[in-house]
Amino acid sequence: MNYLLSILIMINIYLILALSLNLFMGYTGLISLTHAAFFGIGAYTTALLMMQLKLNFFLSMLLGMILTFFIAYLIGKLSLVFKEELFVLVTLGFQMIVFSILYNWTKLTRGPYGVIGIPKPSLGGFEFSELWSFFILSGGIAAIMFIYFKILDKSAFCLYLKGIRDNELAFISSGKSPAYYKALAFVISGGAAGIAGALYAPYITYIVPASFNLDMSIFILCIVMIGGAGNLRGPLIGTLFMVIAPEALKFLGLPDAAAANMRQIIYGLLLVLLMRYRPQGLLGEYKFE
Repeated sequence: MNYLLSILIMINIYLILALSLNLFMGYTGLISLTHAAFFGIGAYTTALLMMQLKLNFFLSMLLGMILTFFIAYLIGKLSLVFKEELFVLVTLGFQMIVFSILYNWTKLTRGPYGVIGIPKPSLGGFEFSELWSFFILSGGIAAIMFIYFKILDKSAFCLYLKGIRDNELAFISSGKSPAYYKALAFVISGGAAGIAGALYAPYITYIVPASFNLDMSIFILCIVMIGGAGNLRGPLIGTLFMVIAPEALKFLGLPDAAAANMRQIIYGLLLVLLMRYRPQGLLGEYKFE
């Protein structure tokens, strides 16, 4: 039972990450490689506020989200002046910068040693220390985020983003600013990733910079691309597949090292096949071409 709950908790966390990246990537058509940085900022901020300032988890999560909003705004303002491939390279650069800060600012983050002993969330004297209770907490927050993105999906905001994605020149002719809507989507996306980080830190209770490196950004990107972008079904099916598939490999009896390599081979093969035969992913609407 604990094994199943652990998988479900990770599904909740990765679903928030996938939904947040999908808002930017699926609706604007731009690929970002800096999502793990926002994930890490939310995790470190929440953990340090809980441990050093003894703040409540929910207040720490809120402050972490606000900080992630602000950093996403700065990164977006500097990077969204670039187009397509150049934008991807700029977000890659920011991902590396944030990782380097987490790795080298040892007085704050403890560098490669990581932050140890992160306390569990509590509310009204009840501590979410058991897996079942943390599953309810993470599931509740994931459900709230899903509803939030569902509302956005039906709003004029996402309609504007799709207009920018499909024909930016025509959108400009309407008198609206594409840069404003792209930046807003980037900020919302980054802040939501910070919420996922806030959940991840007290669940794992030990975070290191390596958990938020470029590999993690690519993993989140794979979730969206395999599941599909431009709607909410794609990130959901992508999250289920990318979390459950590695666990299923364990039942094949392969050595741990072989299972890890097989996972990478499967991810790579799926991406190649999808980009060749179904560029919109399993259930997506937008084709990455």
